[in-house]
Amino acid sequence: MDASAGRANIGLISAIVAVATIGGLLFGYDSGAVNGTQPGLRAAFSLDDAGLGFTVGSLLIGCFIGAFFAGTLADRLGRRNVMRVAAVLFLAGALVQGFAHEHWLFVIARIIGGMAVGAASVLSPAYISEVAPANIRGRMTTVQQIMIIAGLTAAFVVNAALAGVAGQSTNELWLGLEAWRWMYLMQAIPAAVFLVALFFIPESPRFLVSKGRHEHASAVLTRLFGETVARTKLEEIRGSFTADHRPSFRDLIDPVKGGVRPIVWAGLVIAVFQQLVGINVIFYYGSTLWQAAGFTESQALTTNIISGTVSILACFVTVALVDKIGRKPLLLIGSAGMAVTLFVMVYAFSTGTLVGTQLNLPGHMGQVAVVAALAYSAFFNISWGPVMWVMLGEMFPNQMRGSALAVCGFAQWFSNYLIAQSFPLMLSGLGLATSYTFYAVCAVISFFLVQKFIKETKGKELEAMEG
Repeated sequence: MDASAGRANIGLISAIVAVATIGGLLFGYDSGAVNGTQPGLRAAFSLDDAGLGFTVGSLLIGCFIGAFFAGTLADRLGRRNVMRVAAVLFLAGALVQGFAHEHWLFVIARIIGGMAVGAASVLSPAYISEVAPANIRGRMTTVQQIMIIAGLTAAFVVNAALAGVAGQSTNELWLGLEAWRWMYLMQAIPAAVFLVALFFIPESPRFLVSKGRHEHASAVLTRLFGETVARTKLEEIRGSFTADHRPSFRDLIDPVKGGVRPIVWAGLVIAVFQQLVGINVIFYYGSTLWQAAGFTESQALTTNIISGTVSILACFVTVALVDKIGRKPLLLIGSAGMAVTLFVMVYAFSTGTLVGTQLNLPGHMGQVAVVAALAYSAFFNISWGPVMWVMLGEMFPNQMRGSALAVCGFAQWFSNYLIAQSFPLMLSGLGLATSYTFYAVCAVISFFLVQKFIKETKGKELEAMEG
């Protein structure tokens, strides 16, 4: 154990993690809320498959905008201040989505909420990485994924409960509003908590050093690690920044060889392939997916809740392993497991027959598909789900962290958008089996890319990260 870990103020660090990861909870809730609202969206705004895909995917337009600008804004304004802006956007997006009766206004609100999701997704793990000791940094950052899945599961539970009270999601519930609108409005509660809580945690000491605010950084480091360790860490952090210019996108270019630095390519690989394996098809379109496989709306919503619970339990496995066996082994295990389970789903779907627009699976193939999907979610959430965010938050040197997060966060959310936008069209045009074959092949490819491009970061201080 390093010296800083031995003297760390675990109570303060845990409080910081708890607050920062509320952004993850909101990220998950906002992503999952749409899962049970699709019949309401179709009815309220007269949407076809393409229109529904755009409406669902419009959140992700905001996400890649928010992720891109959050990294660079965080280098200028601070991690905490940009997260405060995100909290305000979460709150505004939830309220307007719930009350909007015009499609254009709903889409704008969804984009605004997406900007908050994108910002929180890159800043929460980066902020946690910058305050946590190296030997527990992985498990602390993994809490972000637990909160994301908790948010998704909370959205599934709330959606099922509201739909149950109303009879179905398109029925009127309270104050003359349909149940599906309340599914969005409920997010305003944790958004308000997030905004208030952000006024009670300190700024990242690495940001403070980058702005020349060394006394303030020293005070924060002293609270985190004690006075003796704080002095040493302050000098290490100061030495990791280039004195002659502020952090910028120029830092992503190799000054000797030219071109983008290899560490940035590695970040892009894990950012993009986390989405190409298709996980968010289950998160965003779980109800649609299971109804296409022959489940009722109620059974589909229940399956979503089970999937979320399995995912949370899988994340606790990551907490136990990420700082012991490392990041890269978990990614490899996840890639292999996801490839196998996705191909099982492909086989199950390939046995079905279409009756109109509904896929009927013979015998026990429906149960096989569900079990494979749950296993797939488990493999994702012991590996690529949390580990990608852990690595993006820690793998880049201090000088380039904000800029690299901007680029990789943009790539991650843009890939997410393409998957969400394309799935309804793939489902209607190609069918479930062909669609999932694509995701399975991407899982296979991801295994070999991890072997080639990803270097282990377990136990390394942020100041020791190389570009």
